[in-house]
Amino acid sequence: QVQLVETGGGLVQAGGSLRVSCSVSGRTISNYAMGWFRQAPGKEREFVAAIMWRGVSTLYADSVKGRFTISRDNAKNMVYLQMNSVKPEDTAVYYCACRLASTARMSPREYDYWGQGTQVTVSS
Repeated sequence: QVQLVETGGGLVQAGGSLRVSCSVSGRTISNYAMGWFRQAPGKEREFVAAIMWRGVSTLYADSVKGRFTISRDNAKNMVYLQMNSVKPEDTAVYYCACRLASTARMSPREYDYWGQGTQVTVSS
């Protein structure tokens, strides 16, 4: 079993920055991809960003390209989502997810484990 725990959510003003983090524990693996998803009340879960296990290749939703950056530190078993120039529409619960494969994917169906989520609220 793999456990994912998100931290770093909170309240931030529009135009500001916030970084959410995800710690990975449990099963000892090195070959896995990570993704960030978000979900607002009444809306479907939305892909945000993903990164392959080596960190060479990344994927981003069009809505966050140029503003958000996904990164990982495998030595620390951590994955990060740096959120810059945030907008009120970025308000959502942000989830990290683990895919037991080396390549990054956009579909939530491709991910095997999920964190509990962390709330990010952007005020206007």
